[in-house]
Amino acid sequence: MAKFLIEVPHAADPEDCRLAIQTLLQTGAHFFTKADWGCKDGEHKAWLLVEVDSKNEARAIVPPSFRTQAKVVQLNAFSMADFEGGNRKAKA
Repeated sequence: MAKFLIEVPHAADPEDCRLAIQTLLQTGAHFFTKADWGCKDGEHKAWLLVEVDSKNEARAIVPPSFRTQAKVVQLNAFSMADFEGGNRKAKA
């Protein structure tokens, strides 16, 4: 499985924060009970790390009303061996 970071933005209005949190928690997706939120620091987004088979599967976790604005990024780890001896296996 691959690891993905899902970022779900919402408007900065307190009512929008409440609605976003309520919507994501009520989706039934256990993933969103583990989401981290930036609202108290002025960053009106939720972030979630998931391990699923594809980017499409990660995006499908997001409730439909937030899906189009959600950002889904596949995460990868690198080691020094990936760059040693001119071996450029890693793509930047």
